[in-house]
Amino acid sequence: MRTLSTVVDDHVLAGHLYPADHLNPRAPLLVALHGGLYTGRYFDVPGSSAGSFAEIANRNGFDLITIDRPGYGDSTLLGEEENTFARQAELLDGAIADLLSSRDDSTGVVLVGHSIGGMIGLEIASRRPGWNLLGISATGMGARIPTHGAAEELGALPLSGVVDVPVPEREKLWYGPEGSYTAAAVEAARHSYAPAPMVELAAAPAWAAARLAAVAAAVDVPVHHALAEFDSLWDSSTDARELFLSSFSDDIRIESEIVPGVGHCLDHHLTGAALHLRQLAFALDCASISHPIDSHRRISTPAL
Repeated sequence: MRTLSTVVDDHVLAGHLYPADHLNPRAPLLVALHGGLYTGRYFDVPGSSAGSFAEIANRNGFDLITIDRPGYGDSTLLGEEENTFARQAELLDGAIADLLSSRDDSTGVVLVGHSIGGMIGLEIASRRPGWNLLGISATGMGARIPTHGAAEELGALPLSGVVDVPVPEREKLWYGPEGSYTAAAVEAARHSYAPAPMVELAAAPAWAAARLAAVAAAVDVPVHHALAEFDSLWDSSTDARELFLSSFSDDIRIESEIVPGVGHCLDHHLTGAALHLRQLAFALDCASISHPIDSHRRISTPAL
């Protein structure tokens, strides 16, 4: 693992490079964006003996860059008025361009975003960046939040600035039923916990209603999408998933799934490794697609 840093519009964006064990020359670079209340270390938490997303990606020939979003880790905290998801996307777009300038990006980039990171990843894709974006995997987010649910409660806290959430309270939100995760994974995840700008926790519950339709309409690369069956923050019903899918143009390829038996932090559950392998397969498919439309454009797992 190597520390990375770049400056965009006088804002520092920091992250880490996890180099492949043996690079697959056909594998695109993966760039991962974490959710709220985590740093980029979210992606190096092993949910099982198969390892973390970073480890599984590296073993399968992928280089991975994780970026600490604004206000996390060593990345600059934005002022509250500036700290919108669209502005974060603008800065991260520039940061990725800078990081790619020192490497061969001919194999392209696939974004991987979890929760708020998925929303901002879609915002980046909607900008149609100048660098070679091939696709995006957005997990732990969707088209609708439950009314009066945990996401609304979290976003409505009468707080400002950078806030933390007690470990027991946040862990009530992250995991699915007992037996779907291990105590070791929960303990390992704690090194990736971080305080969050309250402004983004307040914005997250409103993002889908306010921004998804416009953002999705502008996305022109393949999309992989995964929601947890027992997500405490998002509606993972079949209707909500169909609403998410319908937001995108019919001309792009979308794979969508509801992952059974897990909670919001899908990656940290025992079945996280299976999800990771599907994300890597999606990334390889993105690298091999020579045109944006195929006859099996929308691929969905059976409704639960």
